[in-house]
Amino acid sequence: MVEPNSQPKEKPLYRIFTAVSPRYDLVNRVFTLGMDDGWRKRAAVYCLKTNPQKVLDLCCGTGDLAIWLACLAKPGTAVSGLDYSQPMLERATRKAAAKKLLTPITFIHGDVSSLPFPDMHFNTIGISFAFRNLTFKNPLTEKYLSEVVRVLKPGGRFVIVESSQPPNRFIRLIHHLYLRCFVRNIGYCISKNRPAYNYLAESALRFYTAEELADLLARSGFRQVEFKRLFFGACAIHIATK
Repeated sequence: MVEPNSQPKEKPLYRIFTAVSPRYDLVNRVFTLGMDDGWRKRAAVYCLKTNPQKVLDLCCGTGDLAIWLACLAKPGTAVSGLDYSQPMLERATRKAAAKKLLTPITFIHGDVSSLPFPDMHFNTIGISFAFRNLTFKNPLTEKYLSEVVRVLKPGGRFVIVESSQPPNRFIRLIHHLYLRCFVRNIGYCISKNRPAYNYLAESALRFYTAEELADLLARSGFRQVEFKRLFFGACAIHIATK
């Protein structure tokens, strides 16, 4: 595992995601009714559609997207995962080792505000259910996105799978009730960490619509952005091209 060139513990969400790491996978399954793994696989397919030589799972957490990338990539593809939580990376490393993958994954302990890669290094960057942590009421959003643009090659892809806002008002109401009444309470019961799941539910409740997120990416320097809604719009995959 590669060590960071920054001090991620200064970031406000560091303690939250370090604390919830032992139950993070289980609560993700609850949060998405068990559909998150399939959505990550679909995002991995979009990441690999252009046959990238180098692909990064950004804010990789416990490594689920990176593992799908390694499973589906063609031989010779270099797969990396970066996160600022050491406990998350330790779990990711163990999970990847248990899979006995033919394509190895390089896990890197680092900070999105100062990515430890040269300019135009990756063909594709993917991120699964962590993008709202970079952009929800986060004063460093512009810096984070500029770093993503910097390390992507021209024509490279940034693929995001993230919670979204259903366009239908009735479905959105049901979705919000689910987040407020179920996710918060079940997340706390599983993890015993109420602030963490208050944050996760609140950030999902108030996150961008698919159209608003597409506009944010376009303003950040991506020349083309498309999105695919999932599960009535409660989730979406965005594909942004530099």
